[in-house]
Amino acid sequence: MEKDQNTNKEKNNINEENHEHENLKNITSDKKENDEEKLSPEEKISELEDKLTRTFAEMENQRRRYEKEKDEAFEYGGFSFARETLNLIDNLQRAQESLQNDESLKNSESLKKTLDHLEIVYKDILSIFKKNNIEPINSINKKLDPNYHQAMMEIDDDEKEPGTIIQEIQKGFTMKGRLLRPSLVGVSKKRVKDEDKKKEDKKGEENKEK
Repeated sequence: MEKDQNTNKEKNNINEENHEHENLKNITSDKKENDEEKLSPEEKISELEDKLTRTFAEMENQRRRYEKEKDEAFEYGGFSFARETLNLIDNLQRAQESLQNDESLKNSESLKKTLDHLEIVYKDILSIFKKNNIEPINSINKKLDPNYHQAMMEIDDDEKEPGTIIQEIQKGFTMKGRLLRPSLVGVSKKRVKDEDKKKEDKKGEENKEK
C-alpha cells in the first residue's frame, strides 16, 4: 500500500512539472506573439529582410568555404604521395654514394656504366617531378632561409659570408610553391683565430670557477 502511494506521489510530481513547463512555454509564446503584434508592418518587413540577409550571407560563406576546400583538395590532393615519393631520390643518391665509396669498384668500367645509368634514372625522376610541379630547392651559395632550409651544421669558411649554404646534406623540394620538405644544409661561419679561441677558452674557464 505504501509503495502504491509513493508511486502515485511521484506521478503527481511529474504531472505538476510538466504542467509548469507547459505554462512557461505558453507564456513565452504569448509574449512573442504580443511583441510581434506591437510591430508595424514596415518593422515586420524590415525584420524579415534582416533575417533573409543574414541567411543568405551564411549560405554564401558556406559556399565559399566549400569551394576553397574543394580547390585545395584538388590542388594538393597528391601532396602526401609526392612527399613519400621523395624517398626514391634519397635511396638513389645513397646507392650512388655507396658505389662510389666501394674500394673494389674504384675506377672500374662497371662502376662508370652503373653510375651513368643511375644518373639517367635520377634525371628521369626529376623530369617527372617537374611535370607535376615538384621542384628542387636551390641551396648552394644561397643565404639560409628558414622557410626552405634547415641548418644541420656550421662549417668554417672565411671566403663566404656567415650563414651562406656551402653544403647540401639532403635536397629539399616544393610542390606548386608549397614546401614539401626543407633542404638539410651546412652553412658557413667565420673561422675562429687562435688568439680569439684562447680568449674564449679562458673566459669559459673563469665563468666555471665563478
